[in-house]
Amino acid sequence: MSSKRLVFSCLIFLLPLAFAIASEGATYPSRPLEIVAPANPGGGWDALARTLNRTFELEKLYPQPMSVLNKPGGGGAVGLAYIFQKKADDYELVVFSPPLIINTLNKTFTQNYKELTPLAKLITDYQIFVVKADSPYKTFKDLMDTIKKNPGAVKFAGGSSPGSMDHLAFCKVAQLAGVNPKELSYVAFSGGGEALTTLLGGNVSFVSSGIGEVLPQLQAGTVRALAVTSATRLGGPLKDVPTLKELGINTTYEVWRGVFGAPGMSKDAQAWWSKTLKTMVGTKTWKESLEKLQWVDAYAGPEDFAKFLGDEEKSYQSLMTTLGFAK
Repeated sequence: MSSKRLVFSCLIFLLPLAFAIASEGATYPSRPLEIVAPANPGGGWDALARTLNRTFELEKLYPQPMSVLNKPGGGGAVGLAYIFQKKADDYELVVFSPPLIINTLNKTFTQNYKELTPLAKLITDYQIFVVKADSPYKTFKDLMDTIKKNPGAVKFAGGSSPGSMDHLAFCKVAQLAGVNPKELSYVAFSGGGEALTTLLGGNVSFVSSGIGEVLPQLQAGTVRALAVTSATRLGGPLKDVPTLKELGINTTYEVWRGVFGAPGMSKDAQAWWSKTLKTMVGTKTWKESLEKLQWVDAYAGPEDFAKFLGDEEKSYQSLMTTLGFAK
C-alpha cells in the first residue's frame, strides 16, 4: 500500500472517532445525572437535592434521567469523600452549606473544599436569637448588656455541637460587640427542638437557631425574637424583628446552601450548568418551592459564589482560631 493510501485510510478510520468526541462535548448533557445529598433523607441538604431534581424534571431543564443519592455520615464527610472519588465526572453534583467550610477548618474533612467546582449559591436562611415569651430580656440590648457584665452567667443553647453554626453565629456577634467569645456559656443539643425545650423549661436564657426551626414557636407565641442576622428585615411573622445592623452590630450570618460539581468538572459542563441554574431560579416550579419551604432566594453564579466562599472562609478562620476550633 502506498504511503498516500495509508494516510487516507487512517484518516477515514479516525474521522468517526473525532466526530464522536466532538459530538459528546457539543451535546452535553448526554448521560444520567446524580445529585448527592451528604446526609440522610429529610434534612436540609436532602430537601435541596430533591427540590433541584424535581425542578429540573418538571421544567424539562435536564434531558436525561436523574437521581438523588444520600450519602450520610461524618457531618457531610462521607458525601464529600464520595464526590472526590468522582473527580472529572461531569455528571455528579453535590449540595452543601456552611459545614463545608467549618469542617474543613476543624479538620473533620480531610479534603480541600476548594477543589470542588462551585456552580451556584441558591438559597439562604438566617440565625435568630430567641428568648421565652416571659423573659426579662425585652430587647437584644438588654441581653447584651447583661452578657457584657458577666458572659459566662448567661447560658445559651443551640441544636448543634460547640464550634458549629448555632454556636459560632452568636460568638461572631458577641465578638463584634466587644465580648470575648471564649467566655460565653454554650449548651449543645443534637437538634433545635431539644434546645427550644430547654429554653421553655427555663434552663437557658436564649437560643441561637436557624429561623425555620423556631418559626412554629414564634407563631405560637411561646418565644420572642430579639434579633435576626439578615442584612435587611424579613417579612411575614418576622417583620418586627430588628436586624443586628439596626442594633449597631455591623454583621450578618448566612446559613447558605449551594450546589457544586465534582473536582475537575470540564469547562463545557461548567458553562452549561451556569446557564441552566440561572434559568432554573426564574422558573415557576423553583419559586413555588421557595415559598412552600420558606427558603430565601440567594442566587449567585459561579464567580460570585466562589468569592463568597472565600470571604466566608476568612471570617470563619478568624473566629474559629480565637475559639480554638480551627486546626
